[in-house]
Amino acid sequence: MMESSEFDSAPMDKLQEEQAHLLDVLNKIRKQFGPGGATLLEIDDSDDADEALTADEIAEATVEQLKLEKLRNLRIAEREPYFGRLDFCERGGSQCHRMYIGKRGIDDPDTADRMILDWRAPAASMFYSFTGQGEEAGYEAPEGLIQGRVFLKRNIVVRDSELQRVVDSYVHGQSQAAITDEFLLYRLEENKDSRLRDIVSTIQAEQNDIIRADRNLAIIIQGVAGSGKTTVALHRLAYLLYQHQDRMRADRMVIFAPNSMFVDYISEVLPELGVGGIQQTTFANWALRVLDYEVGLQDQSHRLRDWFGLKDERARADAYRDVGTKGSVALMDELHEYLQRFEVEAVPDEDFIPFEGKVLAKDTIEQWYRQDYRNYPLADRRDRVLARVKRWMEISVKESTEADKKSLKRAATAKYRAYEKLWPTLKPLNLYREFLDSHGQLNSDSIYRPKKRGARVEVQVEDLAPLLYIHATLHGVDHRDRFDHVVIDEAQDFSPFQIAVLRAYCPSGSFTILGDLSQSIHTYQGITDWREFADLFEEGESAYYQLDVSYRSTLEIIEFANHIIRRFRQFREAKPVFRSGEQVVVEDIEWKVRLEAAADKLYELKRDANTVALLTRTEEDAHVYHLACLEAGLDAHLIDAKQTEYMGGISIVPIYLAKGLEFDSVLIVDADARHYDESPLSAKLLYVGCTRALHRLCIQYTDELSPLIDASHGQRNSTAS
Repeated sequence: MMESSEFDSAPMDKLQEEQAHLLDVLNKIRKQFGPGGATLLEIDDSDDADEALTADEIAEATVEQLKLEKLRNLRIAEREPYFGRLDFCERGGSQCHRMYIGKRGIDDPDTADRMILDWRAPAASMFYSFTGQGEEAGYEAPEGLIQGRVFLKRNIVVRDSELQRVVDSYVHGQSQAAITDEFLLYRLEENKDSRLRDIVSTIQAEQNDIIRADRNLAIIIQGVAGSGKTTVALHRLAYLLYQHQDRMRADRMVIFAPNSMFVDYISEVLPELGVGGIQQTTFANWALRVLDYEVGLQDQSHRLRDWFGLKDERARADAYRDVGTKGSVALMDELHEYLQRFEVEAVPDEDFIPFEGKVLAKDTIEQWYRQDYRNYPLADRRDRVLARVKRWMEISVKESTEADKKSLKRAATAKYRAYEKLWPTLKPLNLYREFLDSHGQLNSDSIYRPKKRGARVEVQVEDLAPLLYIHATLHGVDHRDRFDHVVIDEAQDFSPFQIAVLRAYCPSGSFTILGDLSQSIHTYQGITDWREFADLFEEGESAYYQLDVSYRSTLEIIEFANHIIRRFRQFREAKPVFRSGEQVVVEDIEWKVRLEAAADKLYELKRDANTVALLTRTEEDAHVYHLACLEAGLDAHLIDAKQTEYMGGISIVPIYLAKGLEFDSVLIVDADARHYDESPLSAKLLYVGCTRALHRLCIQYTDELSPLIDASHGQRNSTAS
């Protein structure tokens, strides 16, 4: 048990009640382990694909698998059985139901009643939707709307089977005017570890609405930095799988993350929620696989250096204008028209004559192509028509009166091969090259032809959506590549063409698309208005949600970050929760000691934090500071564009790669006028950097402070002479 000081804010009768209930629940959970329960958990449940099983053996293995899964859930529930309690009385009923809510539903072994309610269950939604404004609450059950009165809403912290905290956020009959969400603030003040964690115990009402939204909708979420939009999207996946087990499968869901490191960073949320098997990847990696690795991806590091480097805004925009064009719906429409023309002209304009006196008319071949096989994808149509032509030829040879059938067949086969070559080669890369070169404003220079023989052709990221579109036109969408639900994180950096292509791979139209336009630092390939995505769906097929409250950072940090983007009215400011902390520190550092000063600051920040980040403008600067930290004896990890794993601890990272991550403390270096001018891109980079910090934010600069930063919004220090 924790010391009594942990419970100073709660009367002892409340604690005694919850302690007694916890012990009862733990006993009932442990009772279900039974003899050999621990041993069962150690069974290797991997499938043996090489071993053929009988029907009885399959049934027995299934039963054992269910037992194993139940025991896993019980073991997890033993450590943290529940996090909330709701006392609810149905309208017209005389009995008040006391519902304990946890990550997994657990039955009472004595009564077979539900002892712990799964957070995704309909009744559990009241725990999140009820905010204390009025006494009435309700939820949608299979039998209809259930309404009633809430008498108590209680947050409970149990860790490693020990009760640590009890906080009432609503008590019937008590004034709610002075009550703040004490439990939420308690959780927000905790330090981070090296992975994103679930928020089931602190889901807010507006987040709950998104999580439980209709499965057939394309949900578009504009969420400010720290609003929990990524975590909400992951919880939505867990909710959909729970509610629609008969219609949705985990292995047919996908999360598109901005990079491989972010995939690693979010990797533990779904397992904590009891969900496994969901695909987690980047759009580029997925696209290359669907294209069967016909092409490779060019190294993006040079592009990142150019785009985020210290160059003129106009020159930067001009250099990447083609990228935006390739991601547009307009280009998709042009490509569609090009493929339609190509389809019309695909049939050779001549008869097939395998030998003298035998003619297969062009009109007949065209009828096969345009009528008999019109419902097949283009490549399949071509293959089926040619196969039919070949069969006709073989039958014609058999039916001929020629004595030397072998010679006739050889000659006819040669004619067939010559005729086959008249048909166009249907490869996405070839067609895409021809389309670009015929476009007028674009060319195929972005497609890199390697000098090494046999090496794959390499393309840029923006080329992948058009290639996928051509691939789907030629071959259709393989049923194995179809999704039941698609999550797109940092979607402001996606193009409309990418979303349109993904629609073909998710027939249900079930999407969760999330991002923040104030953090759209890759504007050369992304969007500036969410309507660009909403317009890709029919009316009634999409829904827009806005999350304006930031739960990540302190009041001081959010106000400091908001000031940076305030002059750019198209950016949306974050609303902080009332969690006050230390002032933002702005330090003027002498140029010659800037590396040592940064290392000293990291030493200071790490004393009170689990995770600390030093953020730079460029990757080159990140390498310089990383080397300085190592020389100073700091155990610091460099994060670059090729990083696939987030290590925690001290991270040295360019700001543009830190998007989506969060750290207990952040140090932004070189925040001078040369590195961060008054451009929108510089403002967004600084905004992203500031909003990575949960508790402490420090800014260091030399010579002239960036004009985007008003030091009066923080505590200003100086070590420069």
